[in-house]
Amino acid sequence: MGPQRPLPIAAAALLWSFLLPLTAAQEAILHASRNGLLSPSKDYCMLYNPHWTALPSTLENATSISLMNLTTTPLCSLSDIPPEGIKNKAVVVQWGTCQFLEKARIAQTGGAEALLVANNSVLTLGDNITVKMYSPSWPNFDYTMVVIFVIAVFTVALGGYWSGLIELENMKAVTNSEDREMRKKKEEYFTFSPLTVVIFVVICCVMMVLLYFFYKWLVYVMIAIFCIASAMSLYNCLAALIRKIACGQCTIVCRGKSIEVRLIFLSGLCIAIAVVWAVFRNEDRWAWILQDILGIAFCLNLIKTLKLPNFKSCVILLGLLLLYDVFFVFITPFITKNGESIMVELAAGPFGNNEKLPVVIRVPKLAYFSVMSVCLMPVSILGFGDIIVPGLLIAYCRRFDVQTGSSIYYVSSTIAYAVGMILTFVVLVLMKKGQPALLYLVPCTLITASVVAWRRKEMKKFWKGSGYEMMDHLDYATNEENPVTAGEQIVQQ
Repeated sequence: MGPQRPLPIAAAALLWSFLLPLTAAQEAILHASRNGLLSPSKDYCMLYNPHWTALPSTLENATSISLMNLTTTPLCSLSDIPPEGIKNKAVVVQWGTCQFLEKARIAQTGGAEALLVANNSVLTLGDNITVKMYSPSWPNFDYTMVVIFVIAVFTVALGGYWSGLIELENMKAVTNSEDREMRKKKEEYFTFSPLTVVIFVVICCVMMVLLYFFYKWLVYVMIAIFCIASAMSLYNCLAALIRKIACGQCTIVCRGKSIEVRLIFLSGLCIAIAVVWAVFRNEDRWAWILQDILGIAFCLNLIKTLKLPNFKSCVILLGLLLLYDVFFVFITPFITKNGESIMVELAAGPFGNNEKLPVVIRVPKLAYFSVMSVCLMPVSILGFGDIIVPGLLIAYCRRFDVQTGSSIYYVSSTIAYAVGMILTFVVLVLMKKGQPALLYLVPCTLITASVVAWRRKEMKKFWKGSGYEMMDHLDYATNEENPVTAGEQIVQQ
């Protein structure tokens, strides 16, 4: 028996069960121990092909296989196989210069049960090592779907309601024609016209392609933009809340302007949160919490700030982005060399890039608390666009409700969004494949809003926008302040 060395902690291992097709690969666990003892032992993440072989779901039912230490060779040719052979053994070899598939072919020819490829940090594995391979079963219920559902519905509902509050405050502030003109100019600055919507979607398509080909450079630009934009968004969200609190107010005067001290501290806090996330963004265990906080604030601020002037613009934006989503998920696999969709590649980091685009809400799955945590931590994700785009429609519905003195459009569109999310999750579970959420969210929200407008006989007003009704209201108020005769009204018209 050789010296009792502890199993390596820094080993980076990858198991190839003979000519493993990457497209069919699933994660499993390789349990290594000395002489079959429980300690010392170590678990490694491995890949296997479930179509080629079935692995037991528990360690107790797994078969022990003797591990042959061949870390002195890369196993790049048949001559690297030792004289005693490797039949019915699991072999561990150097990373080497040849491709993994070449190593797998040689191992298969020699009759090996499994191939373990270790990096240069593994100096020795010791003697009498046995391994067991098993694939733990996933829980039937994935709680991350509930968490993402709550985050998404909460964000679009709050963002839409916030937009309606601002609309109501602006209406109350309008008392004369000068204020009306100032408000109109302010609205035009945030308003998306149909032409602007088309230009915006074209820019999104161009950015998607640029990111795919120049990802390793542009990803850092996107990270920097997200840091700045999310910090500002978080400040806007918290500042709006703090201003509602009367206590703790303390102001200082700087160049004739009064500034609240608590808002100064708040800005520093928001910047600190963004900086901490930027520094530790690749820390899988907890950085997702900061990313989600910043992401929720980012989505809320955009839903509140960006304004679609009418239902026509909503239909154009949501319709084009639906086509955009479907094209980059389902059509691009027929165009790319590796057969993967551009959308999926960018979400995972194309070509093995470790940096990820910060454009998703991330929630770790239950595997984080199990043995599967030795693998890359599995997470459920929802893109910001799947929150912001339907959220803009819900915000428009809320503003229209403010003008008409109802709440039916806002409530019905929010419920429709929730139904669309549930439908997305159902299809995801049934197909076991990532889905473009807009494929289900867009029809649910647009059809619901259209049906409500049609049943209330308000489609014309709803299609032309909240400004249609609001201008009637403002004109009526103006006429009350400046009454004229019927003949004068005819002349003015």
